[in-house]
Amino acid sequence: MESPADKLWQIRLADVKKSLEANNFQAFVVENASQAKDLVLKEIIPAIAPRTVSWGGSMTFVATGLYDALKNAKKVNVIDTFDKTISREEGWERRRQALLVDLFITGTNAVTESGMLVNLDMLGNRVAAITFGPLSVVILVGRNKIVADLEDAMTRIKNYVAPANVMRLGMKTPCAKTSYCEDCKSSGRLCNYWAITEKSFPKGRVRVILINEELGL
Repeated sequence: MESPADKLWQIRLADVKKSLEANNFQAFVVENASQAKDLVLKEIIPAIAPRTVSWGGSMTFVATGLYDALKNAKKVNVIDTFDKTISREEGWERRRQALLVDLFITGTNAVTESGMLVNLDMLGNRVAAITFGPLSVVILVGRNKIVADLEDAMTRIKNYVAPANVMRLGMKTPCAKTSYCEDCKSSGRLCNYWAITEKSFPKGRVRVILINEELGL
């Protein structure tokens, strides 16, 4: 049975979809992670026909099952930046190579109601790929990432997303203890590169899939 929250979010996500489309993103709304996976595998990838595919750090990407579906794909050259068996140096090199793939898949830290993507990175490979390089980008977005405006996006990222990710990754920055951004000087600081994506250029290069579930941080 559909919950009142799901119905509420259907309306809000439809409004965000319109805002994204007005900003030249191609936008979709799906009800759950499984539908997001099917949309990418059965519609978006066949339409793009990419020869090379990679991804940026995203819990939502993993939660949809797309990582498991794509990491051993036979018909495309996959650059697996999540591979735990490779060295740190090889991981960085793969992230560099991923900036020139045909299709890059990732998540976002926040989407404003006006249709902007807001992200904060440690290495910068994810925000770099969203901005320029890959021919096509797919952004997977749980409804919990929707915020009112840019100020709310930055507050969410600094005082929730970043500290929670630090704890998830076992990092030793001050926010791991306080749960709030301390604007630290730590060498292991997670917060280095901001990117605010107001519009997609060229039009439709960035596809945003809004998912009516809470996914990721």
